[in-house]
Amino acid sequence: MSVQLVGVLNVTPDSFSDGGEYLSVVTALQRAEELLSQGASMVDVGGEATNPWAKPTSVEEEWRRLEPIVEVLIPKYPGKISIDTRHAEIVERATQYGSFIVNDVTGFSDPALIEVTAKHGLKAIISHLPRTAHGDIQLAHKQIKIDAINQVRDELLAQKAKLITAGIPAENIILDPGIGFGKSMKLNWQLLEFAKLVPDEKVMIGHSRKRFLATDSQTGEDVPGANKYDPEINLKAAQIAAKSGAGYLRVHDPKLYVSIS
Repeated sequence: MSVQLVGVLNVTPDSFSDGGEYLSVVTALQRAEELLSQGASMVDVGGEATNPWAKPTSVEEEWRRLEPIVEVLIPKYPGKISIDTRHAEIVERATQYGSFIVNDVTGFSDPALIEVTAKHGLKAIISHLPRTAHGDIQLAHKQIKIDAINQVRDELLAQKAKLITAGIPAENIILDPGIGFGKSMKLNWQLLEFAKLVPDEKVMIGHSRKRFLATDSQTGEDVPGANKYDPEINLKAAQIAAKSGAGYLRVHDPKLYVSIS
């Protein structure tokens, strides 16, 4: 399978890379069109930031940010829109506009989210969050970082089994090892090759502009002068992921990666 690019569209004031850039409906919709024109085959829309310093967003505020965007994009681009959310209520409300993909960075830790995704026949991206965080993103950032790639694999596969039991077909599930969420810097580098561990699974890698890119891949220590926004570093990481069998790359700048898509 060729690599598909998933363009990131954050309609938030506090996302780590593009927070505040696409708060207006006009700029957000323009950015979605731009992402698709630059080579993205999907657009992942998020209304709640998940970085270490972000504050939890209420369902009402998240929906206020998302609704004017998804009400246009979901019917206009069927099958090409995912919503990055941990809230079952958001998914339920968004289904009035059509079908989309549910992308949850907490790994579908909330049974209600599994239930609503299954009820509406939606596809799912399960992003790994350490089980010990119990679905709490900020707790995952604060805990001692896990360092075992097999733990990521085992916990993701166990969660996938729950979704299948709930009625979501296996072929409708994509696994994301959750780079940057409760992992050591060394493990983040190793997770670029996560697809090798699960050769029969659809895998998405979200490496784009994350802090580990400015660290040494062997030691996890900061590299003086390294910049996580460096296009060359981001592209090299993507090439590792693609070569390892990842089918999807979640990126901020699709045009940088068209050579491997």
